[in-house]
Amino acid sequence: MKRVIATAFIAGLSFLAVDAQAGCLSGAAVGGVGGHVAGHHALLGAAGGCAVGHHMAKKKEKQQAAAQQAPANGAH
Repeated sequence: MKRVIATAFIAGLSFLAVDAQAGCLSGAAVGGVGGHVAGHHALLGAAGGCAVGHHMAKKKEKQQAAAQQAPANGAH
């Protein structure tokens, strides 16, 4: 049952933006390895890593957008 939930979670996240997908995939890879090493919980680690990677990618995307708009707002 855990595999079904983890697979559905990861599949659901696959429809998000490309940058967020890259964050999800790299986070899932790291989380999967960490979960496996920490007691054979690779799927749970992958799901958690995907969520964290997605969050970090979106945060980075927002920071880059703000940095691009900052000079435009300062030059009147």
